[in-house]
Amino acid sequence: MTTATRRDGPSGHEPRAVQKALALLEAVARLGSGATAKEIATQTGIAPATAYRLLNLLVADGYLVRIEDLSGFALGRRTRELAGAAAEPAADHHRVLAELRAQVRFGIHLAAFTGRRIRMIDRDPDHELSGEKVLVRHPHASAIGKVLMTRHPELAEGPLRRVTTFTITSPAELAAELRRVDARAVATEVNECRVGRSAVAVPVRAADGTVAGALAAIGTTGRLPVHDRDLIDLLTAAAQRVLVRPAHPAGAAEATPAGRDHFA
Repeated sequence: MTTATRRDGPSGHEPRAVQKALALLEAVARLGSGATAKEIATQTGIAPATAYRLLNLLVADGYLVRIEDLSGFALGRRTRELAGAAAEPAADHHRVLAELRAQVRFGIHLAAFTGRRIRMIDRDPDHELSGEKVLVRHPHASAIGKVLMTRHPELAEGPLRRVTTFTITSPAELAAELRRVDARAVATEVNECRVGRSAVAVPVRAADGTVAGALAAIGTTGRLPVHDRDLIDLLTAAAQRVLVRPAHPAGAAEATPAGRDHFA
């Protein structure tokens, strides 16, 4: 009598496969949300076919997730629970955002900054966040990214991609924009990341006052009032209730990126 053996994980050489799977998780943590299978394979030196198979297994088990436009990967719930590798929200995080979302008609999204990378950690369930990959990779084009750049102005160095005809790519103009963001503690975008979309974002700070994330309202251009004081005040009050603490684990890679910020 023959017996069928069910295998949920990689077949053969399990210890080596586990090592590769862990390497893939570490690569996603370093590269940040939206990392593609090709980028992850290159980062780890794992053959693309093997990397793609293991990535799919990690997604199926909840250790990774595909971002909404399916163009890349991000750390999943099980990874965050096990190792705290991604930014974790505060205990009252969901309640704070639920209260804010009940008061506005725009999408409310929370991002945390891991070194020089943006991590979208709470997307409004009632408002799709399209173009997340562009937001993550080209911070100069988004309100959330501009908040990050006040902490890491070196991101403005070098050629900047003109995502839309409205994207600021002049170093002088961008530097002036970042000075305004830093002084006013509020950043805006109008058609810069995606034509037809606007946003306003405020910083979320760690206990030591450093910028550790951003809280943003994102909506349709012409409907979302990016300079509305009431909206900015609502965002700022909510951001002040989302407490964060910086953490810098030993051995964190300096090149891509340096350090980590964890929501408390």
